Amino acid sequence: MTVPALTDDDVVRIRRRSHVAIIAGQALAGIGMGATFSAGALLATQLTGSPAWSGTSVTASTLGAAAAAVPLAALAQRAGRSPALATGSGIAALGAVVGIVASATGVFPLFLAAMVLLGVGTAVNLQSRFAGTDLSDPSRRGRDLAIIVWSTTIGAVAGPNLIGPGDVLGQSLGLPPLSGVFLFALAAQLVATLVYLVVLQPDPLLTALRLGVERGVAADAARAEDRNGVVTAIVALALSHATMASVMAMTPVHLVDHGATLVVVGLTISLHVAGMYALSPLWGVLSDRLGREPVIGIGQGLLLASLLMTSLGAESSGWVLAGLILLGLGWSAATVAASGLVADSADPARRTRVQGRADLSMSLAGAVGAAGAGALLAAVGYAGLSFVAMGLVVIVLVALAIRTSRRRTLA
Repeated sequence: MTVPALTDDDVVRIRRRSHVAIIAGQALAGIGMGATFSAGALLATQLTGSPAWSGTSVTASTLGAAAAAVPLAALAQRAGRSPALATGSGIAALGAVVGIVASATGVFPLFLAAMVLLGVGTAVNLQSRFAGTDLSDPSRRGRDLAIIVWSTTIGAVAGPNLIGPGDVLGQSLGLPPLSGVFLFALAAQLVATLVYLVVLQPDPLLTALRLGVERGVAADAARAEDRNGVVTAIVALALSHATMASVMAMTPVHLVDHGATLVVVGLTISLHVAGMYALSPLWGVLSDRLGREPVIGIGQGLLLASLLMTSLGAESSGWVLAGLILLGLGWSAATVAASGLVADSADPARRTRVQGRADLSMSLAGAVGAAGAGALLAAVGYAGLSFVAMGLVVIVLVALAIRTSRRRTLA
């Protein structure tokens, strides 16, 4: 029996349904990530008794994301986005269970294992932004990608504010302080898993592959891969993420050490996360209209402004709050535009693999940044950490300048 060919209306319907599923999954996953990652640095300090270990929670989670990036991309290429995203969310749910056990027993290595598993949820978050572009027209790729990034705002902003309620809930159930946030992460990731399995059908990536077979090779498949574009995009993704992760991870510890309450910490991280995601549609539209590289440059400018605030105003919670908001905005602009540049520059036949490698590089850079951040905080303080992070921004700006020079030469 012959299966009818896909019509344009079929493609539009599948694209809309997939966006609804991915947005719902992102919102749910954001709750778990926002809550557990905000509490992670505090839990690491609590379990070890030393702030020098505070960065290990983010390091472990980013290593988990890095380890899962390529396997999840390979699973998506082989079986589709639905099983890949559902598998990652299921692993993150397991991480929440391990986190509860680790907090209850006080075993620090087990806590790190939990953060590694929870970090797989970040890999799902990263892959989702590309999943939103599987059926996109190239002229709208930045917008579609940015909408998926934006959807994380809902849960990610609420997540850090669940530290306090989670603590109350956990202690009412006999759990140690701060460990209650894992309960929220568990529930959110389990529901997200169901959404990806049930609602994300028909699968957008498999539909795109089928569409390519039915309609012949897409127009953009005829061009060669823009290797310089891929490299520039990956550098921007990786170092922007390392900048954000290193400073953000140490902010809760810095604020608590200076007398801030958990409410202030939660508010600061929430507004930071709002900056990361809330304006992403704007960056998507601008990257479609102005080009990917100019928006990456805007992101680096915002990151530099942020780091100046957190370095020169390190002793003021107000300046730190303002700096964290700009840190999120800079990360958002750079991530949306650079992700679009990856999708534009990669060979369409191997785009999913290139996306997986981009996510791997991004996560590894974040892990290294967070790992070094704890030691830098102990050695040179929060202001010194911010100054060191400026060097990463400079490297991205140099990479952009080299790409611009090469494109002018070729023109």
